[in-house]
Amino acid sequence: MKTIGLIGGMSWESTVIYYQLLNRMAREALGGLHSAEILMWSFDFGEIEALQAAGDWDKASERMIGAARSVEKGGAACVVICTNTMHKMAQEVQDAVGIPLIHIADTTASALKDSGVEHPLLLATRYTMEQDFYKGRLAERHGITVRVPDDHGRTIIHDVIYDELCQGIISPDSKNAYLRVVEQEHQAGADSVIFGCTEVGLLVKADDFEIPAFDTTEIHARAAMDFALG
Repeated sequence: MKTIGLIGGMSWESTVIYYQLLNRMAREALGGLHSAEILMWSFDFGEIEALQAAGDWDKASERMIGAARSVEKGGAACVVICTNTMHKMAQEVQDAVGIPLIHIADTTASALKDSGVEHPLLLATRYTMEQDFYKGRLAERHGITVRVPDDHGRTIIHDVIYDELCQGIISPDSKNAYLRVVEQEHQAGADSVIFGCTEVGLLVKADDFEIPAFDTTEIHARAAMDFALG
């Protein structure tokens, strides 16, 4: 088994899910007492969030590159960034290390294509929904054009992520708000939904929707484990 290098803590609430999923997948694949070989760099998300809010993506990239080099030096065979938003600097991170970065948008695109959906709705941070680093990669590399909620819907999705989910707060009212956003977009033509923030799956599950749902945390972890097992 190859060692997986996780860059987590953004937030740690979802990094916990990565750790659980990877170890469960290793046990399912290998049986007995087997678990995943993992090296993790975990950030203080308060510092990272401040850089995001300030738009200081250059400094954020420096921090991410340092983390990737650390897990590579420690013996990791791949890099897994445990957040969709910080894939904004995925190319810079990949260029700085000699091991592959498993890109969350690429793994999600494969799942979308396999299912045959055509008009997925992206639920994510405002950065991911509004900037081009994620949507653009899906469109340019995979021919997938995603929908995003209207401005009011984007505000709901983003604020719940930062004010609640990243702080371990799970609110039934917020879940209902998410469901209303998705239903509105479903009526407007969305045929599926992407949990495009690794915390979204803490609040809603695929069974909550009439349309197919794709949890990027689970998809990303599966791709990492497939790599580790060769």
